[in-house]
Amino acid sequence: MRIEDFGFEMEALPGAMPVWHAEVDPAQWISAAQQVRSHGGRLVALWGADQTDRGRALEVHMALTARTGLVWLTLPINAPDAGAEFPDVAAIFPPADRMQRAAFDLVGVRATSAADYRQWLRHAAWPANAFPLRKSVSARTMFGKGRDDYPFVSVTGDGVHEIPVGPVHAGIIEPGHFRFSVVGERVLRLEERLGYKHKGIEKRFEALSLAEGARLAGRVSGDSTVAYAWAYAMAAESAASVTPPARACWLRALLLERERIANHLGDLGYIGNDAGVAFALAQCSRLKEDVLRLNQSWTGHRYAMDAIVPGGVACDLEPQLAQTMRENNSALAAEVRQIKGIFDDHPGLQDRLIGTGRVLPELADRLGLCGLAARASGAAWDLRVQFPCTPYDQLDVHVATHRNGDVAARTIVRFEEVLESLELCSAMVDRMPAGELRMEMQMLRDGSVGIGWVEGWRGEVMIALEAGPEGTLRRVHPHDPSWQNWPLLEHAVIGNIVPDFPLINKSFNLSYSGVDL
Repeated sequence: MRIEDFGFEMEALPGAMPVWHAEVDPAQWISAAQQVRSHGGRLVALWGADQTDRGRALEVHMALTARTGLVWLTLPINAPDAGAEFPDVAAIFPPADRMQRAAFDLVGVRATSAADYRQWLRHAAWPANAFPLRKSVSARTMFGKGRDDYPFVSVTGDGVHEIPVGPVHAGIIEPGHFRFSVVGERVLRLEERLGYKHKGIEKRFEALSLAEGARLAGRVSGDSTVAYAWAYAMAAESAASVTPPARACWLRALLLERERIANHLGDLGYIGNDAGVAFALAQCSRLKEDVLRLNQSWTGHRYAMDAIVPGGVACDLEPQLAQTMRENNSALAAEVRQIKGIFDDHPGLQDRLIGTGRVLPELADRLGLCGLAARASGAAWDLRVQFPCTPYDQLDVHVATHRNGDVAARTIVRFEEVLESLELCSAMVDRMPAGELRMEMQMLRDGSVGIGWVEGWRGEVMIALEAGPEGTLRRVHPHDPSWQNWPLLEHAVIGNIVPDFPLINKSFNLSYSGVDL
């Protein structure tokens, strides 16, 4: 839908992506959500904020996709207490459920008539009547231990058993709790509980300088450091009305595609390994290592941390390294095609992948699946194509899609995206414009706002930023696509056998840290 169809005025924010912002009342809040959903749009993020120290109100924010860009709505809530309420949108956008619960845990704004009021991030780290993101709460505040009596949903019936898995796992992975209700080996229901990686990142952003915030943003979810760093830089540049140099934008995109390649290669290896093909893990790990080592040579960090900064980039690509990258891209593409051929022709592997962990396109659309998982369930949506910023507006990006929505489809999409990203990387190296690497960023004006929106390797990474006094950060909200996709994993596993869960889980490979803010 178009911006003028909403029925209220919006302000266009400066920046690389089309973003409109408006302050709304409760009726407009619900009306906008309903209109966006009826036109095929999606919820991108929902979060709370506190403006009471400025004589204003608590707030809840919502970012939605429209045909013409990202719509950012702000709803003031004039009751600054634990009963502060706003209209529930989870009935319109199911992924909002956990976001609304997190907003209450952190800020104390509650969705009215919501179906689920259980805590999400709080666990026992702080009591139910404390809200860490209130401005009256210092980052140094030590809370007394709260109660952790989380009421899991109970499934009963003849032969039904529960299998609790985690939050501590046998492998070296992040903690999350998965509670399976099963009959024999068949999964009837899966309930997730996350929040174990909560480390107060949103509170930590408060009062940091712009440069300090950039370093923290790149560490929200370490496997997506480039996507988060670019989204943060984009939000800061929007707030400052600064346009980074063209060469910096091309280098950012090159870093982003290399991040996509490295992560997809790692996942392809583990998908093969979880299906009993250890060869895939050995070969994909070797190829991923080559990508990371070249990143180290280029940026000084295997995962390119701190390479993207507000205003541009921190390091250039020298001609000799560019030539090495061209050669590596060609060699890597040839090896990836060989491995894909082995995947395609391996009967035992295909038997494990095809039909396993299926998310049909209709369910994916209804529940707001996004990113590569959505593209494997028929959604031809990719910010690099829908809303291309520099340099994607000058490149022909092919969107890899599939309709089966199973582990096999998510595997195929990964292979195709690796090959597409390698072609994009070669095109970027060949067509890289000359010029400056960085624009000088002036102190942000107190109260200025901006949003960054980037197609990371999992899906859309978004960061909303509000500046505070004397160039500090007042509120930064990072949003990972895993918020939308974790609930779909609960559906994908239904009807499958328990031993297939690791394979299904790895085919999504969602972030714990990215949602446990």
